[in-house]
Amino acid sequence: MLDILYRDEYLIAVNKPHGLLVHRSPIAMDVQEFALQILRDQINHYVNPVHRLDRKTGGVLLFALNKEAEIAMHKQFQENKVRKKYLAVVRGHTPDQEEIDYPLKKENGSMQEALTLYKTLERAEIDVAFGAHQTSRYSLVEATPQTGRMHQLRKHFSHVFHPIIGDRKHGCNKQNKLFKETWEMTTMLLHASSLTFNHPMSRQEILIEAPLQPEFKRVMELMSWDISAYDVPQGIKL
Repeated sequence: MLDILYRDEYLIAVNKPHGLLVHRSPIAMDVQEFALQILRDQINHYVNPVHRLDRKTGGVLLFALNKEAEIAMHKQFQENKVRKKYLAVVRGHTPDQEEIDYPLKKENGSMQEALTLYKTLERAEIDVAFGAHQTSRYSLVEATPQTGRMHQLRKHFSHVFHPIIGDRKHGCNKQNKLFKETWEMTTMLLHASSLTFNHPMSRQEILIEAPLQPEFKRVMELMSWDISAYDVPQGIKL
């Protein structure tokens, strides 16, 4: 059962767990369960995702319940009219706020403009030695991507030397190993915390927020950060 955050006759949103694929993919042919399949069976209705979340990213995932809504929401995402916010735990102490304006390469090799804004919510320094350092430093950031490029946040935080913890492809392998060996944690600490958009039929502004997943909360506890300041109530079960 997926945690349903929002539903009307056109749209439905769930809180996707970390590690769950959105739909079948040629890069993971051995996987048998997907968010699309689980949700379809859960509500016994056609669903189709209108945007993407990486397999290891948790949080708000929006589906359309019919083709009309699907086409309208795809258009909003393509035109960057949907406001997205993410929470991430990254290596090191980040600046209070920063603008990452760094083009990213598409699969065909061409470059695309990419812009991410973020602000630092919390910082921690814990008594766990890392390399030549006697302690380890981390930050909790809220990121608002202004463009929608593949792996944008993961690549941008790596570019500014504050990689997201648990990101194996773009992150810090030594930090990922530390989290796995010290806390048995392999989750990528990136959470899609909210989506804001105009409803494709009513044009009313809709805000959907997702509670933090257990793995994210566990790391926040390790850092002595106040979970209640950044979490939201659970969704509804249908």
